[in-house]
Amino acid sequence: MTQESKRILIVDDEEDLCEILQFNLESEGYETEVAFSAEEALLKDIKSFDLLLLDVMMGKMSGFKLIDTIRKELKVEVPVIFLTAKSTENDLLTGFNLGADDYISKPYSLKELIARVKVVLRRNTSAIDSEEKSVIKVENMVLNLDKKDLTIIDDRIELTRKEFEILKLFFENRNKVFSRDEILLKIWGDDVIVSDRTVDVNITRLRKKIKHYGEYLKNRPGLGYYFEV
Repeated sequence: MTQESKRILIVDDEEDLCEILQFNLESEGYETEVAFSAEEALLKDIKSFDLLLLDVMMGKMSGFKLIDTIRKELKVEVPVIFLTAKSTENDLLTGFNLGADDYISKPYSLKELIARVKVVLRRNTSAIDSEEKSVIKVENMVLNLDKKDLTIIDDRIELTRKEFEILKLFFENRNKVFSRDEILLKIWGDDVIVSDRTVDVNITRLRKKIKHYGEYLKNRPGLGYYFEV
């Protein structure tokens, strides 16, 4: 994702400050939107933003309450920087405990703010890239290559090492047909003597474990198995 496509939501009840922030951030190539209260912010599609800049003291709902609502009720993990005059140790701890990525005390330098915005966005982009490289997603199935496990929605599925490797092979080569011999060679190697019946047994177990997605694991008679998506 390029810097120009990053979207930032500014939430502050000081309209003049929002205007200044919006002008300077857009000058850096970011897309911005403004909400003058926490309640107004909740009417927006929060997950469409790459970063939230939140004031703490606002009307009925504080910035602390807003981020708590976003995390717990909306289940959105968007990065957050608090911009506030509340800078006691307890305020800082509260902000970070709620999942803030940074905490900037008013008054602040616009150059410092933009520098911190860049750091948080870069860090979050790196984390997303790293996570995407370590998982393979197929619809609601997530195969974690680091943890060597499978989750379907929130349900963790126990797989044997060979089952995991077979599913990984199919996930990485969707719609490609593999003969039993090819699967044996790729998963068991050529130094282990096993029969092609071993492949059938593992495929059967996999079909049961991945629930209704089992029907995606298909057999083409005389040719072999493939994962149809």
